[in-house]
Amino acid sequence: MILIYHNPESIDSIECLNILKKIKQRHKVIRHIDNPLTERKLKRIIKLLNIKAIQLIRTESTIWKDHYQELVSNPDDFEDIEYIKMMTEFPSLIKIPIVINGDKAAICQPPEKILGILTR
Repeated sequence: MILIYHNPESIDSIECLNILKKIKQRHKVIRHIDNPLTERKLKRIIKLLNIKAIQLIRTESTIWKDHYQELVSNPDDFEDIEYIKMMTEFPSLIKIPIVINGDKAAICQPPEKILGILTR
């Protein structure tokens, strides 16, 4: 089953859901603000995405700018676990939507990226 970490206020997230409904793919919606991701789940997602943790952070967000931007002059200054802790403390830092299909995952910005991880 496909998992989508969703924000109902995100246009990209809404469009991903529309794509899943249109092609009739079974999926489970997880509102990431109501059900915050644990360190363990974030580590798994980062591994599936094959990215560094900083790449999952919305560095344009107010929370990032207010709390962390001045601390992080070079993204390599922090380890992945430190960025993961930032995301568990402030779930709205996480780029959404994240879609997981088995051992494939994508940050679906733009929403059409979802098509690359769907199996038919």
